[in-house]
Amino acid sequence: MLGRIVRSADFERVLRNAPQSRTAHFALHHLRDRPSLPAGAAAKRATADLSTGEAPVSDPPVDDSCDKTSLASPRCWLGLVIPKRHARRSVTRSLLKRQIRAAAGRREAELADGLWVVRLRTAFDPRQFPSAASSALAEAARAELAALFGRARA
Repeated sequence: MLGRIVRSADFERVLRNAPQSRTAHFALHHLRDRPSLPAGAAAKRATADLSTGEAPVSDPPVDDSCDKTSLASPRCWLGLVIPKRHARRSVTRSLLKRQIRAAAGRREAELADGLWVVRLRTAFDPRQFPSAASSALAEAARAELAALFGRARA
């Protein structure tokens, strides 16, 4: 299960590292760490652990739909950086984000634990891909992302 990086401090920490792999349009950054907690979360967690009351008793689930693996925290977190200057139309940015998440999901078992950020380095040529949501653009991005994550694994 891939988590998502949401705090700008985590993006900054990961992007300070050199890219682990690059392609013509993408760069992949990695940091072996966990996402940082918001400022008040650490204090809230510490006070929650100091409770002297009895632990609440809960009944076991009636069926097996409550899978223990789904309750576990993720071991990999993914962040995406798709600047408007490289993908002007929101349709293009959305297409690229979907392609990146799908490529990361396919390679999740092979990725090392930690924070991963995929950054769009350069724009796709609008003369070659005139339609923002063309299948040709999706296929080109899919192939390039497969190579990007393949190099990161090696």
